[in-house]
Formats: sequence, structure tokens, C-alpha cells
Amino acid sequence: AALMTWFRSDFDINIRNFTKCRRCVCRWNDRELRFARTMIFTVEEINRDNTLLPGVSLGYRLYNGCGSENLIRAAIEAVNGEDSRGCSSKIQAVLGHSSSGVSKVINRILSSLSIPQVSHLSTCACLSDKRQYPTFFRTVPSDRFQITGLVQLMKYFDWRWVGIIYSTGLYSEEGTTEFVKDAGKEGICVEYSLLYSKSNEKRFDTVIATLRKSSAKVVLLFMSFYYVKIFLAKMETYNITGKQWVGTESWITQAHLASVDTKHILQGAMGFALPQASIPGLGDFLLSLKPSDEPQSDVVKAFWEKFFDCSFSPSNTSTMCTGTEDLRTVSNDYTDVEFFRAENNVYKAVYLLAYALHALLQCQNDSNPTTGKPCVSKDEVQPKLVLEHIKYVNFTTVNGAKVSFDENGDSIAQYDLVNWQMTDNGSVEIVNIGQYDTSFPDGEKFKLKKDTKIVWGGNNNEVPRSVCREPCPPGTRKAINKNKPVCCFDCFECPEGTISNQTNCLICPPEFWPNEKRDRCLPKPTEYLSYKEIMGALLTGFGLVGVFLSLLISVIFLTHKETPIVRANNSELSFLLLLSLKLCFLCSLTFIGQPTEWSCMLRHTAFGITFVLCISCVLGKTIVVLMAFKATLPGRNVMKWFGPAQQRLSVLTFTLIQVVICILWLTINPPFPFKNMNHYKEKIILECALGSPVGFWAVLGYIGLLAVLCFILAFLARKLPDSFNEAKLITFSMLIFCAVWITFIPAYVSSPGKFTVAVEIFAILASSFGLLVCIFVPKCYIIIFRPEQNSKKHLMGKIPPRTL
Repeated sequence: AALMTWFRSDFDINIRNFTKCRRCVCRWNDRELRFARTMIFTVEEINRDNTLLPGVSLGYRLYNGCGSENLIRAAIEAVNGEDSRGCSSKIQAVLGHSSSGVSKVINRILSSLSIPQVSHLSTCACLSDKRQYPTFFRTVPSDRFQITGLVQLMKYFDWRWVGIIYSTGLYSEEGTTEFVKDAGKEGICVEYSLLYSKSNEKRFDTVIATLRKSSAKVVLLFMSFYYVKIFLAKMETYNITGKQWVGTESWITQAHLASVDTKHILQGAMGFALPQASIPGLGDFLLSLKPSDEPQSDVVKAFWEKFFDCSFSPSNTSTMCTGTEDLRTVSNDYTDVEFFRAENNVYKAVYLLAYALHALLQCQNDSNPTTGKPCVSKDEVQPKLVLEHIKYVNFTTVNGAKVSFDENGDSIAQYDLVNWQMTDNGSVEIVNIGQYDTSFPDGEKFKLKKDTKIVWGGNNNEVPRSVCREPCPPGTRKAINKNKPVCCFDCFECPEGTISNQTNCLICPPEFWPNEKRDRCLPKPTEYLSYKEIMGALLTGFGLVGVFLSLLISVIFLTHKETPIVRANNSELSFLLLLSLKLCFLCSLTFIGQPTEWSCMLRHTAFGITFVLCISCVLGKTIVVLMAFKATLPGRNVMKWFGPAQQRLSVLTFTLIQVVICILWLTINPPFPFKNMNHYKEKIILECALGSPVGFWAVLGYIGLLAVLCFILAFLARKLPDSFNEAKLITFSMLIFCAVWITFIPAYVSSPGKFTVAVEIFAILASSFGLLVCIFVPKCYIIIFRPEQNSKKHLMGKIPPRTL
């Protein structure tokens, strides 16, 4: 008994929540009786344990927290170490209270003397402030963790538009304030936050009116169990449907709140609850209570009379209590021993104090192994020493519950996510559908159980949708309306070429373009003149036809090379011209297909050189005509100055000049493949950039210079007499050639994309066909269809005598 006096701890389990009273006219709270009996059960279990506090017994004193007078008395007795009966005792710690507001009051008194206080149900996050409440600890998670879990729950189901109904009191008011702050950080908006007061009917009417007209489908009921019970009793008569109710740990597991009348409200409700726990022997201990166990306790008798609707005093209105009634025959909060939640926190709180005392009394080598300070005897135990060792406590109870504290005096937060699934008769099954555990790494704290049926509120068969406005459709961006909450945004269409992530318009990279939904950037399709498309195939066909005709004419000329019409027009230059025309037709094919580094350099240089070779041959033929027919003095042999050797040299010289220009172009700044994204926004044109525009126009200008010179000379020789005179044919062919390339320049500059290439190919083919047709087709016609004209006699007969 003496040892019990030394280490007797004052466990204030049930201030205010043990009894609900005004001026100590009490209403008995079944849950608080369970807490008190759980504390007694745990103390007795510890005292039976030979390994924990060996040779030492824990004692306790229970206080009836009815009214502020009892609160002050309990605190003063804890400080003075003497109770109201004059019994001296050494108070080492205080256990309680269920109410956060009461715990604040108690701790302000206890902290001044460093007396530790351990609460099993005070969840207000404000109590984590060690500057104001330095000796406060709790085995129940802080509301800070529950609020974080609630925010994660709503974020998981995408509930961005919610309402809150809360009651008066520190628990509800502080919790609601913190939830609104945290929810706002995650983009969750609160449509309304209404205070419910049991004594103010106007406030209740406001709540009903708001619930009916609000668009938020999710309602958070942040109240203590006492207020929820009153609130639901009033709500039974109102037909409020279509809401998904979310509760807090204070009431979400109280199954007796369910009834047939509240089915339309609570069906599908969900919220975080303290985790279920198994405490061997506690159920039997609670149900074994008899008034004879506590014959001096008026509190136990009062509860007994309430449970069995009897009286220990003679009464005409009720039966007499025998004290032998069996608690297993009644159903209420106290006798529901199927599982334990909050009781496990009481269980851990008592063990916490026992382990702290056990650690304090340890001694190794004249020092305490935990703190390294000198050993302490039983007589030297002080509350401040117990407080010091509570901070270092880290243990696991016999039922597997882990107990430790962080720097704020908060324990590890573990919650079960529960779902109310009600039957037609009003009974309810509270199903565990998930968990929230702060000991897990980020991203894994909140989990739903797989293959678990979830019943949703508001008669919904699927997850309720609760948003102020649906996300902006693809192609639009979100814009905040200053006159509305951030969740009630406006949507504006994004500019062309951008996608939306529902918040902003994002510009696609240069080589990408939005898809039809405008929610992704896709690679732009590439475009170039291909052999597979109609235009490319047609141009290829014309080019091959030109090569074929050139070969055919070459065969005809080769077959009839000894005939006058072939010999009279410089057959060597004719064959060289036919070769250059073949090359001109073939070089047009290099412009078709996907541009590469080599094809870009080849197409322009091949075009420039082959055309100069072609024009050089025509120019040579023109000069030959002039030399043959402009010699007016008799006996003067002018042709010796422009014989075959000179003709070959002139063609070579003219061609080499173009070769030099092309070499300089390719050396300094050659053409290269280029992705043109300027003509079209939605596609990429693959083309050959000129590299050096000067080089390109120099090549083209040199061809034009030779063509103009050839045209002038041919024009001067057009009236010279000769049956086989080519001057007229050359004049006409060069007229076509110049016309084509003059019109080419504006068409080339203004044509977009692959049409630029098509225009260039068309110019090559048109000018090549002009030369081929105008110069060689008439001769082939004579050779094949008018062979009688292909004679020297016919040739000489048409030439008038020369003037001496």
C-alpha cells in the first residue's frame, strides 16, 4: 500500500466528457465510463506484470469532471499532492482529458510545475505548441494529421467543392480553420462553412437552407460526437438528399447514430477513425462490472440505474436494482465490446507512464542508462523527471501498438478509412475501406483497400462529382474570376498552335502541332515533292519522256548522220546538244524526293552545269550559222576562225565558267536540307535552302546571259537563206526558253512549299522540251516523212548565188 502511495498517479480520465452537465446536473456519458474502466484494467494488468516496474504498484485517482469547480479542484490537488479528504499522495502525471478545450485549461496549471499530462482523445492541433503546452502529450493523433488525411481523401476522389458544418468548441473551430487552410493549398474550395449551435434555431435553419441550395455534393461534418447526435436528431425530419457526408474520428464509428430515419443522411458516409485494436481481456472486464465492485461509487450506481432502467432507492416509477443484473443483456456504448478504438489510446497512455517510470528507475554504473544522469530512488521520483523520460519513450504494447513521440509530443498517426453501409432496417455496418498512416513514405500514406465495396452517399452508384466548375475542355485555359473562389474559374480558348493543361496555354515546340483535342503536341507532318504523289509522278513521267525523246532523236540522227540535213547543221554540236538535253531532263529528277545534304548540292549544280552546256551548244550552232552566211567578200574563208576545234573550245569554256561558279558556291555556302516552318503552321516543308542566294542567282544569271546572247545572235541570223538554216528554229526555241525562265522568277519566289520545287522542275522541263522540239523535231520530220528534201541538190537549190 505504501508503494501505491509513492507512485500513485492522478488519471483525470473524465473531466467534462465523463459527465455532461450544467451546474452539475449531470448526464452520464457511457464512453467515458468505458475509458475509466479501461484505465483501471490497464493499471491492474501492469501491476500483474513482473517485468514492468517490478516491486512497484501503480495507483490512481479518478475525478468526476462535472463543472469548472471539479476541474480546478483536480488541478490543485495534483499540484499540492493532497486530495479533498486530506490524504497525502504524490502525483506524478495526469491522464486526460477527452476534450481539447479542457486539456488546454488543465495543462496551463500543470505546466508551471512540470507535471506531465497525457491525453487519450484531445486532438486539437493547437496542443502541439510546446511553447504554450510544454508538458502535454497524447496517444491520439493530432487533428493536424487527420486534417491532412481528409484533404488527401478529397483530393483522391477529386472533391474540389465542399461544404463544412461545425459546432462550437475548440475541437471543431480549430479543426475547421486548419482544414480550410490546407484544403486551399491543394486547390479544394469551401463553398460554405456554417456554425451549428444546438440552442440557436436560426443557425440551424440557415444550415438547412444552405444544404438545399448549395451545389457542393460533399459535406464535412466537423463536430464532436455530442453535437453530431443532436444535429442528426434534428435532421431526421428534413429531406436532405444527394450529399456525400464526410465525418471525423469523433463520431464516424458511433454506429448507434444510425437509424431508419437517418438512413438517407448517413448512407455512404465516410471518414477517418482511430484504428481498431484488440485488447485481450478488456471486453470481459468491462462486462463484469457490478455495483458491488465499487460500493462507495455513486457514479457506478447512477450508470447502473441508467443501463437497466431501475433504481437502488424505493420508487413507484421503476423497479428495484439488485446489482446482479448482467451487462451482456443490454446494448449501449458501454457494452459494445466487439472492437476497441479510443480505448486503445487509454491503454497506451497508462503503459506510457509505466514505461517512463520504469526507465526512470533504471540504474547502471551509478547512472541512468537513458539520460546518463545520476540514478534516482523511489523516494526521489519527481514529476519533472517522469516528464523527461516520457520524451524518450519508445515501446510496443502487448497488443502490438507502437508508442513514441515527436518533438511536439505527438504520436504516430494511424487512421482507418471507414464507410457506412446501412441496411433497410436502419442497422449499419462500418466497413474499413482504407487507411492513412504517417509512418509510410510520401505518396503511400493514403491507401484504399483493393476489391472492397464502397457505398456512396446521395444515392450515387459511383464516386460523387463535387466541383464548382468542370475542368476546362481541351483547347481552353483556366482563368481566375476575382469575384469567385478559385475553383469557380472561367475558361477561355487558347490561341492557335497551343495546347492546354486546363490551367495554362502551352506553346508547342516548333516541330510540333496540337492534336484535334488540343491536349497534346504531336510531331508536325513533313511535306516534300515525292515520287508517290500525283504531281511528283507526273513530273517524273515528263522527265522520262524527255529522256526517251532525246534518245530517240539521237538514234535517228545517228542512223542518218551521213545525210545532208544532219551534216549541214554541225552534227557534232547536235549530238552534244542532245546529250546535254538528256542530262537536263535527268537533273529534274534530282528535285523530287526527300531533300538530303547531297541531293541539295547535286540538284542545283547539275541543273546549272547541264543547262550551260545545253545553251553553249545552241550558241555554238548559232555562231556557225552567222560565220557561214555573213562572209560577204569572195574567197574569204571565215569558217577557219570558228572551225570544229574552236567550237569545242567555246563550249568547254562557257561550261567551265559555270563549273567554277558552282565550285565557289559549294565551297563558300552550299545548299542544305532545311525544315521550312514559316509557310504553314501545321506542317513542315522539307526543302533545300539555297545557302548562298548570291551563288544561286549567279548560276541562274549566267544561264540567262548565255540565253539572251544566243537569242540575239539567232535573231540576227533568222533571215539567212538556207533550207536547213537553224537560226529561225533557234530563235523560236530561245524565245520559249527566255519566256519560261522570266516567268519562273516570280512564280518561284511566290510559290509555297513543295510547289516551289514543282515550279523549278516545270521550268527545266518546259525549256528543255522547247529546245528539243523546236530544234530537232523539224529535222526528224524531214528525215522520216520528207526524205526527198534530205538531199544536197535540194539544199544547194535553195541557196542564191553569192554577191562578189
